[in-house]
Amino acid sequence: MTNFNIIPDRRKITNITKWTWFPKDVLPMWVADMDFPAPKPILDSLDKLLKHGVLGYELPGKVLYETVAKRMNDLYGWKVSSEAVIAIPGVVSGLNIAASIFCTDKKGVAMQVPVYNEFHAVKDNNSVPQVDIPFRKKVKGNIISYEIDWILFEKQIKKSKIFMLCNPHNPLGINFSRRDLARMAEICLRHKVIIVADEIHSELLLDKNKFTPIAKLSKEIEKNTISLIAPSKAFNVPGFFCAFAIIPNKELRDVFQKEVQRLRLHVGSPGLHAAQVAFSGKCDSWLKELNRYLTVNRDFLVDYVTENMPNVRLTIPDATYLGWLDFTETKIEKPFEFFLENAKVALSDGKIFGKGGEGHLRINLGTSRATLKEGLERMSKAMKSIK
Repeated sequence: MTNFNIIPDRRKITNITKWTWFPKDVLPMWVADMDFPAPKPILDSLDKLLKHGVLGYELPGKVLYETVAKRMNDLYGWKVSSEAVIAIPGVVSGLNIAASIFCTDKKGVAMQVPVYNEFHAVKDNNSVPQVDIPFRKKVKGNIISYEIDWILFEKQIKKSKIFMLCNPHNPLGINFSRRDLARMAEICLRHKVIIVADEIHSELLLDKNKFTPIAKLSKEIEKNTISLIAPSKAFNVPGFFCAFAIIPNKELRDVFQKEVQRLRLHVGSPGLHAAQVAFSGKCDSWLKELNRYLTVNRDFLVDYVTENMPNVRLTIPDATYLGWLDFTETKIEKPFEFFLENAKVALSDGKIFGKGGEGHLRINLGTSRATLKEGLERMSKAMKSIK
């Protein structure tokens, strides 16, 4: 059993962005990495690698690609060949590679907003248009949820060449249903829009939810999809920059692979080793314990905000370790600045996630319950000080 209530002092490692970006009196709950050590099998593998002493060049091999393909079959019954798997430095790299290959100055990238801030950087990195597809927001008491406006979705999709799907969604925590995925995919097929699916949070499932890769829905959809996965979020190894593009369509795969080779986008040896262990199944019991802990953290957040923060609304995420807080009904006009100054808590400013994010904050639940509680208590106290 892993005790997730105990976390290391990350300030002792001076290059850890999350804990050293702000002054020492600020509690960081922003960057989307967890405060928990990686699973022991991964740490043991890396220890063995370092003790060997020779840290030479290493390319991803057949065994790793077979392991990734087997993981897709074991988890979802999705049968892909190892040849369909390409190692890349990160999911964000995959999004930008796809945009650089397929988009034009007239047809760019479509995305459902608000969404992960790196999605918004793709348009600038590749000089292509961005097409926003805002969600429809629903409110019930202090709980907010988001649904797809299907008329708007189809209208906007027509303007793009690729649709960047974030599933599970960051920062809204949506684990899209098979029905919604199928409908989105069918609209993309109808308008010849390639789906690029960021599925990096797919194994961080709360309440024992089940995840469906969009490419798994049908062979036709699979042929039109580039799926991006990584061990970085679920197994907390984001600093190793290792991800995978799964592209069963050889035509899409060949041009994607060519761009990866042209840009020399290599993955470091530690990342390859960590991915091999993570996707081999050796860490699955740890992951189950983690998801149970994160589910309780999520419930703690919902209960605390409901009881102690009047007029603050929030989501109940299905997946990820990210909460989404809505301050638009409070007197706080700039919540990021307010809590940084008055509570000494750093969260992610909602406006970086695009349209619909203003007046919101993303909070990272991937920490000990004591740290989460301290952050919420600081925020509640700061709110009570408002005259």
